[in-house]
Amino acid sequence: MNRETWSFIIVAGGTGARLGGIPKQFRLLDGCPVWKWSAKIAEELCKDGMVGELVIVVPEERLAEVKGQCDLKIPTRLAVGGTTRSQSVMNGLKDSCGSHVLVHDAARPFITRELCLELIRNTAVYGASVPLIESSDSLKRLDSGKLTCVDRKEFLRAQTPQAFEKLPLIDAISSFGFEGTDETEAWIASGRDIFATEGPESNFKITTKFDWEVASSMTGCIKIQRTGYGFDIHQLVKGRKLILAGVEIENAEFGLLGHSDADIVLHTVMDAILGAAGLPDIGTLFPASDAKWKDADSRELLNTVISKVRSEGWNIDWVDVTLQAQSPNLGHMIPIFISSVASFISENGRGSNFNMKVKSGENCGTVGRNECMVCHGVATLSKYDWNQG
Repeated sequence: MNRETWSFIIVAGGTGARLGGIPKQFRLLDGCPVWKWSAKIAEELCKDGMVGELVIVVPEERLAEVKGQCDLKIPTRLAVGGTTRSQSVMNGLKDSCGSHVLVHDAARPFITRELCLELIRNTAVYGASVPLIESSDSLKRLDSGKLTCVDRKEFLRAQTPQAFEKLPLIDAISSFGFEGTDETEAWIASGRDIFATEGPESNFKITTKFDWEVASSMTGCIKIQRTGYGFDIHQLVKGRKLILAGVEIENAEFGLLGHSDADIVLHTVMDAILGAAGLPDIGTLFPASDAKWKDADSRELLNTVISKVRSEGWNIDWVDVTLQAQSPNLGHMIPIFISSVASFISENGRGSNFNMKVKSGENCGTVGRNECMVCHGVATLSKYDWNQG
């Protein structure tokens, strides 16, 4: 009989929509991408001679990024994710060489070598194994609006990695379809038995903002906050569109002069955010000396800035700006401005994190004479940082 060989498959193809921002599996946790925490366990198993290779399934647009981070002492290959979890798993299975597989969610960073070894041992005896934990909460069922009680002892929560013989798993998924939430669902639907291995409570999946904070605290990170200040001023001239907070003001007599679209509000927001993150201002990132920024849409520049600060682990907690303008009358536009900017900078599920006020120039100075507009803003950013501990 041929000796069984094992492939470790990390599924990192999801969007992380419930957490928002950068997909959770690619965020830095204690300075290391979340997916890499599991990859290091695979590396340990390889040193032990228990796992022969690592297959990481990622979105196509992340291939270059992940490849550059694969400084692992285990044979590693990358596979492109599918539109569903099962399709991503199938792509990983087809790229794997082992007779058996450990299939793991990238968003579960706290697996242990001991759990993996127990799953491998149990699979050698029973053909497949899944880590399960009991529910400590009382469980209810909502059916057509009616709430009923259920016995929590009858229900268990499944974790990953889940361990299988590869070819039967491919057959099970192919027969069951590609809509399952995990591989056990397809395996059981195909009529096969699976052994229950006790899973650790620490092996939770990062899904929500609270999960992320718990994971960060488990690594010893502390939460740090920084505040940045933004300022911008633009001359008012005829013959230019007036664009504020990503909104074009109709029938405006004057517009703001600038190399880009001169959106003074978004420029202030960007500089405040960049300042809090300790990054260069927009004049450095998008210099007026570069022709490619001529008439640039500031909404696109803002998206670039947000991606940059989030890639460094920062969350945008709050931004507040004050626009000084004599005319036109903009007071009635404030809710529209707030909604516009919040649509770019708000974290999913956390509500608006932007506020704006408009102040008249009171007929004083350059603003009061309608020669220019001035904008001030502050931004508060936060992240978990090991090095600050």
